[in-house]
Amino acid sequence: MDDFYDNIRGASPGTVTYDPGGAFGPRVQQHVQFVLLHSGSMRVDIDGAPLECPPGHVALLLPGPTETFEFHRTKPTWHRWIDVAVERPREAVRRLEPLPRVLPLTEEFNRLTDLMLSLRDKRQLTTETGRALGLAAVELYAAMATQSPNAAAIHESVTAAKAAVHRRYGEELSLADLAKEAGVSPEHLVRLFKRHEDTTPMRYVWHYRVLAAGDMLVHTGLSVGEIAGRCGFKTSYHFARLFKAQVGKTPTQVRREAWRGGGLV
Repeated sequence: MDDFYDNIRGASPGTVTYDPGGAFGPRVQQHVQFVLLHSGSMRVDIDGAPLECPPGHVALLLPGPTETFEFHRTKPTWHRWIDVAVERPREAVRRLEPLPRVLPLTEEFNRLTDLMLSLRDKRQLTTETGRALGLAAVELYAAMATQSPNAAAIHESVTAAKAAVHRRYGEELSLADLAKEAGVSPEHLVRLFKRHEDTTPMRYVWHYRVLAAGDMLVHTGLSVGEIAGRCGFKTSYHFARLFKAQVGKTPTQVRREAWRGGGLV
């Protein structure tokens, strides 16, 4: 899809957490948008047709339709997005409409979103950089959609384990717990994560907990201690140490900068 670059005007990321029972819309979708659902649930009514996106998946939204969003009734829903602005919406629809509307969320797509959010918050997401990363999002999604059947079948165990993390990241989680959710042995799950995600299951757990905590720091008034407890950290010290190692800043620094308009890096 290299020639798709000429149709891209720019791209921008975002992150938001909706309270239980939250809703959004109706709105007319203007751009190509990828919505990464991390926790909770999301149902999108697209011109009267429902689209369900479970946690641990990414949804593709195309320009043109009117959309109304409904989120989990009893749990918070956290999602991030990459919005790709296009010059010629009809051409974008023609090129992307054959792709599945919902796919399992891969670590590569997560990392691309992390990068875009980091650049945005450092005010380094220029128009040209956004165009290039917008194309990367389109091409990565298309590559995920054309994954071989065997790879997709193997990846189902990883997807199941990741979905369990997205649901239960605030609980105590062991490798054995994740393996049980995935229906494989702990040793096999480690091999699958290494192959498909280039990490281990438990490193993924802690990485995800830091992401969830970062979102709470920016979008809630909960104390650092409360956030640590809700995200599965045993102590505030443990939380601060892992958060600083992954993000490069302390939780207090991130909150202070976000509330001053700096955002989460």
